[in-house]
Amino acid sequence: MTGAQLPSTDHTIVNPEVLPRPSGYAHGVRAGNTVYLGGQTALDKDMKIVPGGIVAQFEQAFSNVLVTLREAGGQPQDLVSVTIYLTDVDDYMSNGREIGRLWRSMAGSDYPAMAGIGVSRLWQTDALIEIQGVAVIPDHRA
Repeated sequence: MTGAQLPSTDHTIVNPEVLPRPSGYAHGVRAGNTVYLGGQTALDKDMKIVPGGIVAQFEQAFSNVLVTLREAGGQPQDLVSVTIYLTDVDDYMSNGREIGRLWRSMAGSDYPAMAGIGVSRLWQTDALIEIQGVAVIPDHRA
C-alpha cells in the first residue's frame, strides 16, 4: 500500500486508578465495542506479586483483568477470549477445582474461548500466572 493512508481508528486507553500505574503499556484498550485486556499478573497496588501460590495469584490476576474490563464499560460475561500463561501448568491443573470455583464466583459459569499456555517465566520472576483477554460489549450497553 505504498502511498496509501490507513484510516485512523478511534480507541481509548483504559488504565484504572486502582491498578499499578503502567509504564510502557496499557492495562486495556477499547476500540469500538471491543476491549483488549493487557496481560495481568498478580500485582497488587504496591507493585508486589501477592503471596500464596497459584490460587491466590489467579484470583489477583483475574481481578486485575476484570477491573480493567469494568473500567472500559464491560462485564465478565462480555469476555470472548482469555489466554492464561503459566509457569507451571501441572500446579494450575492440580488446583483446577479451586480456580474454577473462583472463576465462577468472579465471572459466572459461561466461559469464553480459552487457552492455557506453559511458559518458562513471566515479566516478574515470582509471577506464576498472567491473564490476558478480549471482550465485546453488546451494542445495547456500549
